[in-house]
Amino acid sequence: MVRKLKSVKIRSLGSDRQYGVAGRSLKEVLFKACGLFQLPVSDCRLCSYEDGVELEKNDFRNVPNNTKLILLARGQLWQGYVSEIQRFLKASSRQTDDIIQAARGLLSKEEAPKWRKLLVDLIQNLSENISAETREEDEKWFEGVESRFKTKSSYMRYSCESRIRGYLKEVTRYTCAIYPVAQPKYKRLVEAMVEKLKLERYNGCYFDRREDKKACLCTREGWFSCQGPFDSESCPCKHSINPYGNRESRILFSTWNLDHVIEKRRTILPTLREAIMAHEEEEVNWEYFYQLLFTVDNLKLVHIACHKKANHNLSCDETKVYQKHLHKIPRGRIEKELYQATVSQG
Repeated sequence: MVRKLKSVKIRSLGSDRQYGVAGRSLKEVLFKACGLFQLPVSDCRLCSYEDGVELEKNDFRNVPNNTKLILLARGQLWQGYVSEIQRFLKASSRQTDDIIQAARGLLSKEEAPKWRKLLVDLIQNLSENISAETREEDEKWFEGVESRFKTKSSYMRYSCESRIRGYLKEVTRYTCAIYPVAQPKYKRLVEAMVEKLKLERYNGCYFDRREDKKACLCTREGWFSCQGPFDSESCPCKHSINPYGNRESRILFSTWNLDHVIEKRRTILPTLREAIMAHEEEEVNWEYFYQLLFTVDNLKLVHIACHKKANHNLSCDETKVYQKHLHKIPRGRIEKELYQATVSQG
């Protein structure tokens, strides 16, 4: 059987020049590549550019067209993207700006996502002034930030408070969806939530790296990690960011979401309305709703790519995962499950 002609892209360790080579076997491609780079075939091998794994004879049939390979001579070693990063770090004797410029030039090329992510992280680390906290220590970070904010942490706390205040506005506006006869009771519950939010300073501690580790969502250095979509236990892409590092990261962090696992407008607020209407003489456990609306009991910090905007449609079993303090949840709609847990007998 005649093998199909396969095209690959090849470069050598000592050159940035890349060639397109076509062949029906690994041997044929290796022969042509050695001719292009004027290297002896007996001393050379072809490896995956991505991870440095050497290709064997039988591997070639599974290599996709246009795969990038690297030609290595005897004694040469390639560790994939790690080696590419090391090339930049070797330039540390030069100015940091030179390294950043070189990395950005490479990022402009059409490369694999893993490579791009590693280089983006490299650029951020080289560009950042993470340890700086005051405006005097990092003036560039504060560009566009109101003068009343003197430290990075105070601004980040305000950023979180603003998000929580936004949720509160939605809860307040929902009053118009409550039947007039039940609106006074709903307003009293909202007022109780407001008082608690004031005591908790609108939970701004979630973004403040100066806070206790149990209270904030970042490390002491300011690193945040994506917690993954509402229906996942973790982020499959391992998104992370440090908005304390530089102005660009601060701005980019504003696109990250504090996502309600059990949805605010589709589930929590309608359940609260139902509880108020069905039991006029009973006290509604407003603190339970407070936890669902304004705390990390039901909020996940997610990268924009992990933020699913479609109806969450959580099953009964998934509700158990996020509401572990409920002892027994009957089958049925989530609204019914939450309702049964939020009304206490008067």
